[in-house]
Amino acid sequence: MKKLKKLIASPVTTIAAFALAAGLLLFSSIGGARAALTYFSDDFAANIQLHEIGVTLVENGAPVEGELLAGLLGEGQELELGAAYQEELGVYNSGIINEYVRVSIHKYWVDQEGEKIPSLSPDLIDLNLVNIGDAWLLDGSASTQERTVLYYSRLLDSQSGTPLFADKLTIDGSVAGRVSETRETQGRYTTITTTYEYDGARFCIEAKVDAVQEHNAQDAIWSAWGRRVTIDNGVLRLN
Repeated sequence: MKKLKKLIASPVTTIAAFALAAGLLLFSSIGGARAALTYFSDDFAANIQLHEIGVTLVENGAPVEGELLAGLLGEGQELELGAAYQEELGVYNSGIINEYVRVSIHKYWVDQEGEKIPSLSPDLIDLNLVNIGDAWLLDGSASTQERTVLYYSRLLDSQSGTPLFADKLTIDGSVAGRVSETRETQGRYTTITTTYEYDGARFCIEAKVDAVQEHNAQDAIWSAWGRRVTIDNGVLRLN
């Protein structure tokens, strides 16, 4: 039986979190990570070295090395609900072989203990996607309200970058109106307690980038990512 020759770049994951308390958004750091090759078949190892495949997330024109959104706010600046902030995201092939690229984006809210808050929708975290349907393909079968999966539709040459897949970030201002009230009556007096759902919450964005090599790419993508694709003259289509 012929062995499948495949080379897969491990996920490059960056995570950003902001704390939201009483109307004030404060930056909170959750470590990001970059990694090199983690898997390749034995019979391909003789021809491909670990450093030959690499993929890098690019944010506002610079490689991400640590936290996503680290430069979103200037010194002393507070994030405003409903305001659009520049968040231009793309991918760069930092290896020395050509690759096919996938991006996974996760958006969610957590409380002060790090537990997800299901009552706050990920849709309130609006990362505006661009070039969808052309340069980038949205994998609807793998995407959910919290997760978005994108494939770059072209072979990404070594030392080359993709068009942007996102260009701005907005936190929906309606989050400030998500409140609940409780009433407690004692004698002639009623105490009304207002609770803001977002008090102490943090919104989080993760962007994970990974890639497979050009050789036997259709089989490698199915094996690594569980997705059937067709590649014709370097153009990738989702089946």
